[in-house]
Amino acid sequence: MAGLSTLLFDVDGTLAETEETHREAFNRSFAAAGLDWVWSKPLYAELLAVAGGKERIRFYLQRYRPELVASMAQGDIIADLHAGKTRFYTSMVESGEVALRPGVKRLLDAALNDGLRLAIATTTTPANVAALLRASLAPDAESWFEVIGAGGMVPSKKPAPDIYLYVMDKMKVAAGDCLALEDSANGLRAARAARLTTLVTVSEYTHDERFDGAALVLDHLGEPDLPFRVLAGDAGQQRYVTTELLRELHARGVKARRS
Repeated sequence: MAGLSTLLFDVDGTLAETEETHREAFNRSFAAAGLDWVWSKPLYAELLAVAGGKERIRFYLQRYRPELVASMAQGDIIADLHAGKTRFYTSMVESGEVALRPGVKRLLDAALNDGLRLAIATTTTPANVAALLRASLAPDAESWFEVIGAGGMVPSKKPAPDIYLYVMDKMKVAAGDCLALEDSANGLRAARAARLTTLVTVSEYTHDERFDGAALVLDHLGEPDLPFRVLAGDAGQQRYVTTELLRELHARGVKARRS
């Protein structure tokens, strides 16, 4: 049976509860451009089904501002709005407005100490990833991850498996060597399409989604003094996610695929 060697992390909602910061950054970018658009929480929850910031703006135009599609979608306006959003987002993250979710820093430290390889597989932009890692972990935190697969590095974003396949190819690892950590149904579908055993920690915007096929679904990774809550699957006697638990989940996943 292949052993676990590599952890592949999603970012938004998985490492940190970032989506409210993203939503605010979109709204600030719209206001700075002189637009009267305001993405409320219910609207943003709907828009999150569309992976990618530029894609999200384009979908919003098509669904809610169809009279503007011809004038806005053909030029650089969408790209400019998204670039403005990225600037606002990174500034907010760098100012300390976003904290890591429970258990994330502890698990990353444990994984590195245990000799596991780490990588990022996300649809958010590289600038957003870099800002979060530097502000929330350490100035050199990007170096903790062998590969950071992000943004437009692949033709199709999640739920397509492209970003996972890209990262595994860069690392020269097979799906049977890896375990993915996700927070959303789209992310789970992407990981499962790449044949990855997947642990899900639901986030603010994803707790009502379906996670069929996940190895384990939790409310968060947990800490010794803040145990997780199991939403689906079997965590045994564990109260917080450890590398031991990840190896057990991975072994179950490999066994299931071979049966």
